[in-house]
Order: sequence, then structure tokens, then C-alpha cells
Amino acid sequence: MTPAASLAIAQQLLERPDAKTAGLWPRAAALLARQALEQSLDERWRAKGLALDQLSTQAQLICLASYLDDPIATSLRQTWGALSSACHHHPYELAPTVEELRHLIAVTRSFMQETA
Repeated sequence: MTPAASLAIAQQLLERPDAKTAGLWPRAAALLARQALEQSLDERWRAKGLALDQLSTQAQLICLASYLDDPIATSLRQTWGALSSACHHHPYELAPTVEELRHLIAVTRSFMQETA
């Protein structure tokens, strides 16, 4: 699945929550958005001819600060961290809200558009 397709499905989960997926769709949307961000990051490195796509995502995000403005790289690192945290169920923690997910998806989409 392409990053754009993953992000589109994540967006659909936000727009049309279904009773069958109650309680599951926020984490599913976060997982799809994180997957889109990671794939876009890998594609960016390959397009630049760098073999950084073999590194962990955290290492790639650290390297990204050398290729993007620091505020953008920091925002992307925070977004990836928030999406990763949202993907895992922890007792007594709420799933991300629709607005939180919309923001995280928007940051991911912005990076994908810059990469394209």
C-alpha cells in the first residue's frame, strides 16, 4: 500500500467512524498514519540516493534535521512519537481524539507533499 493510500484510509476512519470499529478506529488511524510517515521517509532517502532507509525510524528522524529546517524536523519527530504512542494500548490511557489525529495526519500529509 502506498503512503498516500494509507493516509487516505486513516482519514476515512476519522470521517466515518463505524459502530463495528468503536474503540478500534483511533488506533487503526494512528497506525496507518505512522505507516504512511515511515514509508514517505524511506522514499525520501531513496530519492536522495541515501541508504538511510535501512536505519530505524528514530535514527532517520534524527538525520532528517540535517536535510530540513529544524522546526519541521522536530515537528515530524514529535508527530511520529505521538503516532507511535497512539498505536499502543496502555491501561488507563485514552485513545487520541479526532482532532489530535487530524493534526497528526495533517503534519504527515504536509511532509508527504514536500517529499513528492
